[in-house]
Amino acid sequence: MTYSRVIAIDGPSASGKSSTAAAVARALGVPHLDSGALYRGLALVALESAIAARTTASAIPPGEILATAERRRLELQPDQASFGVRLDGVDAEPRIRTPEVTGAVSPISAIPALRDWVNVQLRQAAAVAGSVVVDGRDIGTVVFPEAGLKVFLTAAPEVRARRRSTQWGRPVDEATVARESAALEARDRADSTRAVAPLRQAADALLLDTTGLDFEQQVAWIVSRARERGLAGTP
Repeated sequence: MTYSRVIAIDGPSASGKSSTAAAVARALGVPHLDSGALYRGLALVALESAIAARTTASAIPPGEILATAERRRLELQPDQASFGVRLDGVDAEPRIRTPEVTGAVSPISAIPALRDWVNVQLRQAAAVAGSVVVDGRDIGTVVFPEAGLKVFLTAAPEVRARRRSTQWGRPVDEATVARESAALEARDRADSTRAVAPLRQAADALLLDTTGLDFEQQVAWIVSRARERGLAGTP
């Protein structure tokens, strides 16, 4: 199967991928698929398994995490606007957005077997939706290399730091921005050099540097490129 109606938005941490992808999806009338949500779901499963076993999440074998996720029916549930994460048959979105889960996602997402499982779920979801906007770090390079539109979304580290500080309600002073900017640059290096699905711009992806753009402008730019390629709504 081909995925020529997928819009893939990749980029570094704090580049605004998820919020931009959701806004683009709304403008085009297609569902938004957040690839990170399933990794969060796996992290939640690992954390709860660790508590039950009185160990750490990183000590739970990947095969056990996947077996537990399947048994507890971790899945993507489509609606008109997006795909929500369900666990044990109920909406798990609030539970996968906690600080504890956020802290556990990075090591979970670096495990090849778990990435392979998530990629299968993402492809199945896209097959159901037909047209979809997906964001992540390897969507255009690994998950949907045949996507109809690929965008690599980025901005200068200090700009991303200011935006993140504002989003999280932190003081936007120079010292805070400098610390956050340094942390983002370190994360960029780690993501770009990791052995499993490194962050990189696909050869055929359009680069969108949002350093000098506001949110509405960057959304409008992607929407325009998508409409030029006939990717608004289901054919």
